[in-house]
Amino acid sequence: MMEQSTGAAAVTAENERPLSLWRNRAFNLLWASQCLSDVGSAMANLALPLLMLELTRSPAQAGLVGTAGLLVAMACRLPAGVLADRVDRRRLMVACDALRIAAHTVLGCAVLVGKAGVALILLVVISSAAADAVFGTAEHAAVRNLVPPDQLPTAVARNEARSYGSSLAGPPLGGLLFGLGRALPFLGDALTFLLSLTAIMSIRRPMQQPRSEPPQNSGAAGVEGLRFVLGNPFLRALLAIAAPLNMAFTGMLFAIIVSLQRSGTSSFVVGLASTIFGLGGFLGACAAPVIQRWLGLPRLIVVLCWTTTALMAVSALVPTSLLAAVPLAAALFLGPTTNAALFGYQSAVTPDRLQGRVVSVLLLSATSAAALAPALVGLLLARFASGTAMLVFPLLVAVAAVTATFSSGIRSMSAGS
Repeated sequence: MMEQSTGAAAVTAENERPLSLWRNRAFNLLWASQCLSDVGSAMANLALPLLMLELTRSPAQAGLVGTAGLLVAMACRLPAGVLADRVDRRRLMVACDALRIAAHTVLGCAVLVGKAGVALILLVVISSAAADAVFGTAEHAAVRNLVPPDQLPTAVARNEARSYGSSLAGPPLGGLLFGLGRALPFLGDALTFLLSLTAIMSIRRPMQQPRSEPPQNSGAAGVEGLRFVLGNPFLRALLAIAAPLNMAFTGMLFAIIVSLQRSGTSSFVVGLASTIFGLGGFLGACAAPVIQRWLGLPRLIVVLCWTTTALMAVSALVPTSLLAAVPLAAALFLGPTTNAALFGYQSAVTPDRLQGRVVSVLLLSATSAAALAPALVGLLLARFASGTAMLVFPLLVAVAAVTATFSSGIRSMSAGS
């Protein structure tokens, strides 16, 4: 049985009929504030390795700082789910924003006075990564209470568009600000977190349902979330589909960029390939609601998985050409629709008290697999030609496509949607 969302009830009670998503004040406050926050983070994420390179002249140390952030985010993912289900989500997000404001303000001021060192940068990266993991999990869990169930896929699609849009706008803006003043990207990021904090405090609607059950210890709470995922046919299928898809997309992106660089392609063209990828995802996120209505949820998942398999295979035929970016951008065009359908439905079928833990299990699985992709690409390119190495990733997506085609969990979406 599907638990009703308090977001739907609240919207109906206030207005007698569900608001369109564009008129939903609570969701739009959250969405707009996170647009700014995501752009700020993209600016800082570009500026941090540049700052490290200036300080240390060591690409290895710059890379290690980035890796430290990824490892911390992964380690915090499951505890973040427990926190998002146990603690008031609004207060949790406000606390995360306050921590990120302090961290980036301190770093920006240290850069201004010439006192920024590796230890401080590492501390900022670690604290920000932990706060990002907790905030993102709480935000994802809270959306279900801000929009009606039938608008959840559209809300997730808008969040996907936000993510791709920030990835397009943030890095160029971060590079520009870094050139104007080394501290500006970090102080700008702190300002976006301040705006995020203000917006979240302005949202009057509850971000979780009332809790009646006594709190569990952290270990038992985490196990309950994992047990719920493994016991639900749809969530098991989502786990099996999301992990290979994320790994394949990350691996193909990395493989194309490395292949272009190895073939002597100019840095401008390599950057253009990255822009094509991001543009494909952004346009796909904007079109996601229309595509969902056209295909319907179960058929959508199957079609998109098999189409992505074919498009990635086409990219592998021209691995050292900019043309390789075009089929992959087309696959990324379809990706946000998949995410919106799957994670929108996940939000609807998961009880509110388990939202954070279920999301954290799914995201940990997907991001852990994706984090392995660059290392796998390196090993494959060391032994095989670029095109041959890249064929591994459409094969991975084919695994997801077979799962989507024959999974009873995906077919059950017809009954619940």
